[in-house]
Order: sequence, then C-alpha cells, then structure tokens
Amino acid sequence: MKILFSFFLCCVLLFTGCKDNSVNSSDIFLGGQINNPETDYVVLSKENETIDTLYLDEENQFGKDYQNLESGIYTFRHPPESQIMYIEPGDSIIIWLNTLSFDESLNFSGEGAEKSNFLLEMFLKNQKNNDYVISNYNIEPERFAKLTDSIRQQRLQKLEGLTDRNEFSEEFLEIARASINYEFYDLRERYAFLVKKYNREFARIMPEDFTDYREDIDFSNEEMQDYYVYTNLIDDYLRTKSIEHCKENHEDKRKCYNINSFQNIQRRIVLIDSLSDIESLKNEFIDRLAAQAITMAENEGRIDSILDLLNKIDYSHIESARHLADIQKDYFVGNTIKDVMAENTQGEIIRYGDVISRPTITYAWSLYNPAHHRWQHNVIKNLKKKYPELDFLGVNIDLGEREEWLRTLETYGYDKDDEYQIARRKASKETYKKYLNKVLFVSPDGTIVRGDVQLGSPEFEEDILEFLNK
Repeated sequence: MKILFSFFLCCVLLFTGCKDNSVNSSDIFLGGQINNPETDYVVLSKENETIDTLYLDEENQFGKDYQNLESGIYTFRHPPESQIMYIEPGDSIIIWLNTLSFDESLNFSGEGAEKSNFLLEMFLKNQKNNDYVISNYNIEPERFAKLTDSIRQQRLQKLEGLTDRNEFSEEFLEIARASINYEFYDLRERYAFLVKKYNREFARIMPEDFTDYREDIDFSNEEMQDYYVYTNLIDDYLRTKSIEHCKENHEDKRKCYNINSFQNIQRRIVLIDSLSDIESLKNEFIDRLAAQAITMAENEGRIDSILDLLNKIDYSHIESARHLADIQKDYFVGNTIKDVMAENTQGEIIRYGDVISRPTITYAWSLYNPAHHRWQHNVIKNLKKKYPELDFLGVNIDLGEREEWLRTLETYGYDKDDEYQIARRKASKETYKKYLNKVLFVSPDGTIVRGDVQLGSPEFEEDILEFLNK
C-alpha cells in the first residue's frame, strides 16, 4: 500500500511541479490516502459550508485540482474525525493518515504543507497543555503566568524558524500568530476559572494584569471562526465572565459556579449575542447553549424561561429549540424511563425497566464523536471500580447503525453487558446529539432522580455520593 501511495505522491509532485507556480496561480491540488478508512469519502469545508466531497478509489486514495479557492483555514473531515488545514493558491497538499490514530498519524506533504503541519503540531501541543492546566492549577499565579509566557515564546520561535525556511504569506502568518496568542489567552482563562473556584488563597494574590489579554480578543474574527483554539477561548471567556457577573450580583457566590444553571447559560447567550458580529459564530454558540439549558431543565418553568430568552434575541433556530423542549419533558425529575425501549448487543428489544434494578447512571454516546466516547468510557470505567453498588448504562444514539455500533464496542473493548442502542424513537439523530453531555441518575424502579449534572464535572463524584445516600 505504501509503495502505491509513494508512486501516487511522485505523480502528484511531478504534476504540480509542471504547474504555474507564480503568485497569480489560482490552482490548489488536494489529494492523499486513508489507511483503515471509516467511510469511502472525505469532505472539505470552510466556515461550516461544504466545499466538496471526494470519494476514495480502490486504493483508498483521492485527489482533485481546484481553481479559485480562497486562502484560509479549511476543515478536512473523514467522518467521524476531522482536522483543520491551511491552504492557499499554488499549494499542492498530500494528506496521509491512519484512522486508528487519526491526529497522531496525520501528515501533510507537498508544496505549502508546512503551514498545515504547523497548525497540526500546535493542536497536539495544545491538547497536552489543556491536560496540564487541569492537573496544575494549584501552582501560584505568578509562576503560572511565567509558564504561559514561556509557552507562547516557544511557539513564536518555532514559527519564526519555519518562516526563515519557507515563504509564508502574510495572511498565514497573521493566522499563525493569532493561533499562538489565542492559545495563550485560553490557558490563562481556564487557570483563572479553576483558581477562583477551588483556591481562594491564589485567587486573592492573582496579579491585576493577569487577564489584560481580554482587551485584545476579537470576537468577530471571520478567518479564525473554524479554528478550535479560537472557539475554545470564546467558550471559556463566556463561562468565566458569566460567573464574574453572578458573583457581582448574588450573595451566595458558591452557586455562581454551577455552569448548568439557567442564570449562567442565560448570561452566556446574552454575552455572545452582544459581542460577535458573525451570525454563524453566534448561532454555533447559542445552538449549543440553548440545547444545554433545555436538556438540563428539570421542570416546565425552566423550559419556558429559556424559550422566552431565545425569542427576545430573535434566535433563528427557535423551532428546533421548541422541538427539543418537547422531548425534554419526558426526562423531568420524577418521570420514569422504565418503559423506554432500547436494543441490547444480542439484538433484543428491551425496556429499561427490565435491566434497571439498582441505582443507575445512564449516559449517551455517538460513534461520530470518537474522542468524546473514548473519554466517556474511560471515566465510566474508573467510576465502576469506585462505586460497585452503582450500575452504568451506555446508550448509543446512532439509531439504525447496529453493525457500526457493535464494531465500535469490539474495537475499543467496551463492556457489552452494559451497552444499549436506542430503538423505536421518533426524534432525529441530530436531536439526540444534544444529549451527549447529559447523564440521568435513576432509582431502582426507573424513576429519574436527577438530570442536571454533567459527566466528568469536578462535582460529579459529590453528586454520585449524594445520589447513593438518598
């Protein structure tokens, strides 16, 4: 396979070497090979709009020449995974990846590939830094400030070294520098949140200029709206600003850290609606926040409140929100799920009442969010060991995709005795995706005890202990 791919690559490079490489060239070549493909196609998109779908041939290769594509960040998807890349006229990009280790194996080569490889390297380093913040927010603010300064400087030096060896356009350099800065901002934003919530001593000694970077955040940067670092920063900014607003206006400051509360979500929706001029970016956040508020609602009054807010801001997807609200009414506290149908791994249609006999936690997952379902199952695996008196039921939402579901269970070694797939439901898969961060605490008789908690939150185990002690 690699010999064939090498031949393919040589042909491409020969072809692109004969192209007009002047700055006026509007051609972009995109091709590559997928090892262990999950689907028979790849998708190129920009700003949530599909540019093209390329189908794999019998050797799992693809390729196409494009005219008149604009410079910028694009998303390359091989469902269920995706990654960003930067392309501009004159580039000839070859992509190679193995789906068994998507991000780690992904490689860009050919003319202009260094730009995408730089962004990919930043992504992988950013992932490690995210874990670092979570496990090291207990270091002093001044020391953490120096660490983040050092990280940003290392990134800039890396970019400077690449710039010396490559003729990068000023457009790319602006985005690359912005990506480094937004990562730096986000590291500090997340640290500030964790310290203020869990370490009052450090919160009191945090330097006054620690969050001065907020003045430099552009909430309407169209070029960056597809970039995860940018959207992650905005997400974390909205969260911390909503908490700060709550603490300024409420006496019980501890409750301000409940990010699933209606007041918190309401403030974040109002903020993004007022801060950004990009309609698609605003809708992306409001879609998610509205879904979070609705799926976490435990009574009709809370549902009415969020729908009223969405009406006030002229939310364009209000009908979708109303539809989700109708579904959520089945999951209010006090309702029962004992008659809800699901399919087990033997192909039998069962009622939850047939399998729930002890205190139980249910969680939803999808084949098309692989990083998320791996994280979910890892958390559940650890919880099973700590709380043997609890049952944990995984519910796959990909209705009608039984073979793919079973294959995923086998591939990742998930416990088949505790796994089910939804059955006989009327709602769409897109609707059920809204429940991927939600868990239900269910009593032995199938009654919902709680439905406003998120798997993996810092308070999750406290919620479990409270549930068990009732």
